[in-house]
Amino acid sequence: MIRRPNRGTVRRLAVVAMAIIGLGVVLSACSSGDGTALAQQACTHVNRSIKLLDEAQHQSDPVASAAVRQKAYVQLRAALPIAAEAAYDNGQWQALMTTVAESSRVAESTLVPALQVQCQEADSSVFGQQAPPSSIPPPAPASSSP
Repeated sequence: MIRRPNRGTVRRLAVVAMAIIGLGVVLSACSSGDGTALAQQACTHVNRSIKLLDEAQHQSDPVASAAVRQKAYVQLRAALPIAAEAAYDNGQWQALMTTVAESSRVAESTLVPALQVQCQEADSSVFGQQAPPSSIPPPAPASSSP
């Protein structure tokens, strides 16, 4: 005997499906397409992390310093999925994603110089501009003969 779902279950499934579709539309609208806005968003976390790391170095209490360093690490790791999406949208952000990803293996203080340069590039207007039009003509259409 096959049971049909009750109306409450069907309604909940419909609401969940609509929420997922709506979330997809919202997230796709947020994407810039070239990854620059995502790289800038990732760099917001990176810059917070660097600021916290600097603050940790000025703490006299080792326990407080360790707590602030942990907050810095959490901020840096929060940048990783955003940087990965930026790299997916545009390969120029691959270095940013890779450097942030290295934070699981390398001390953040070692990564700071590279992160600062990469985030400076993300925040500069040069990378926010449209790419110049290509002078390479499009490929010729393929013949349809068998």
